[in-house]
Amino acid sequence: MDQLNIIKVVKEVGTIKRFMPSKFGNDFDRVHVVEPANIAWGYKVKVRRAIEAEGIPYTYVCSNCFATYFVPNLGQPGLTALPRDTVLILGDGNAKVVFVKEEDIGTFTIKAVGDPRTLNKKLYLRLPANTYSFNDL
Repeated sequence: MDQLNIIKVVKEVGTIKRFMPSKFGNDFDRVHVVEPANIAWGYKVKVRRAIEAEGIPYTYVCSNCFATYFVPNLGQPGLTALPRDTVLILGDGNAKVVFVKEEDIGTFTIKAVGDPRTLNKKLYLRLPANTYSFNDL
C-alpha cells in the first residue's frame, strides 16, 4: 500500500500511537542526490512532510546501507555476486559508508517502538565497526 494512503488511514483512525514509515536508509532530509535518485528520494521526503503535517506521532529510522544489498556484490548494479573483472567505484572510493544488517535494523526498530525517547525523532544507526569505504571493502 502506498505510504501516503497509510498516512490518511492512520489520521482517520486516530488511535495509532506511532507511525514508523517504511522508508529506511539515509536521512532523506539531509542528503543531496542527483538524477535519477532524487526522484525516489523526493517521494520519501514527501511522505515525511505528510506525516508531520497531519500531526501523526512518528519515528524515522535512518539505517544507512543495507549490508546484504551492497556488500555481496560491492554495490555493483545488476550483479548478485562479487564482480570478476571490473569494479565501478564512484569518486576516489574513500568516502565512508555505514553498512547495517537488516536483522539489526529490525531489532533497533522494534526497540524504538516502545521507547518514548524516540517519539517524533530520527533514530540513526551508525555503528562504528560497520563503517567502511569502497576501498576498504
